[in-house]
Amino acid sequence: MASTLKFISLLISTFAIIQMALADPDIISDFIKPTPNATVNANYFTFTGMRALVGGTPPTTFTVLKATLAEFPALFGQSVSYAVLQFPSGTVNPLHTHPRSAELLFLVDGTLEVGFVDTKNNLFTQTIQAGDLFVFPKGLVHYQYNADAQNPALAISAFGSASAGTVSVPPTLFTTNIDDNVLALSLKTDVATVRKLKAGLAPKP
Repeated sequence: MASTLKFISLLISTFAIIQMALADPDIISDFIKPTPNATVNANYFTFTGMRALVGGTPPTTFTVLKATLAEFPALFGQSVSYAVLQFPSGTVNPLHTHPRSAELLFLVDGTLEVGFVDTKNNLFTQTIQAGDLFVFPKGLVHYQYNADAQNPALAISAFGSASAGTVSVPPTLFTTNIDDNVLALSLKTDVATVRKLKAGLAPKP
């Protein structure tokens, strides 16, 4: 009985540690300075990277502008980040996951087909219009697709982490040197097909 209680206690402690490791750090001050002795002014809390959207030339490929911890250090410990997604007609944000946060997408302009797959392999899809919100639960594989052949779409995504992370499924599978036989067996196909997919995703010279 005592050993069982010790095991359960260890299991609970381990789970708590894992949850802490996956979450943004809790800070005990208003914000974190870039260096301990730095003088912080309003510039530190201002991110100008989105100015490129104002009056800029519309992109010809799917484009994401991010304001995460990597681009905006003032977000450290604040558990928020942001992205602006631009979809020319007929483009897709490929299947991907965010391991450390849910994603709340607001469609500013156009229409998008969005979808995610849950852990029971249920697919949830919706065609959203400008003004709609759609949430992609934390860690689940999802995508967005602009099926409109004429018009672009513009969306804003908010995340409950300063560093939500992105794991893009196609590159993860086919550009990380996973053995061809492992991929072929996992995907119930042949090595030749796997190599064609790898070639299609290889960086262009």
